Amino acid sequence: MPNNKNNGEQQGQVQINMTPEVEKGLYSNLAIMGFTPTEFIIDFVFHHPAMPRANVQSRVVMSPVQAKRLMRLLEQNVSAYEQKAGTIQLQEDTAPQTPISPFKVN
Repeated sequence: MPNNKNNGEQQGQVQINMTPEVEKGLYSNLAIMGFTPTEFIIDFVFHHPAMPRANVQSRVVMSPVQAKRLMRLLEQNVSAYEQKAGTIQLQEDTAPQTPISPFKVN
């Protein structure tokens, strides 16, 4: 069995690589989520306010376990952000409750 210590990797660590195309990233100002018994599906959308339609920029499918880990990671990072930059104000926190996503998904 190979010794991972010799090649600089420690057990449990994964080296993550990223292509230049992925590194550029995609902007999303809307996320739509659904789930089945075995997976969560998150569609990241860019909606231009002057346009009646919006296209999905990227779809991510993950297991329920990974979705919960993502939720915790987002909670930790939003909390750290707010400690440095102040509370993120959401319109729905001060306005009457309306659907978070008023868009019809086709």
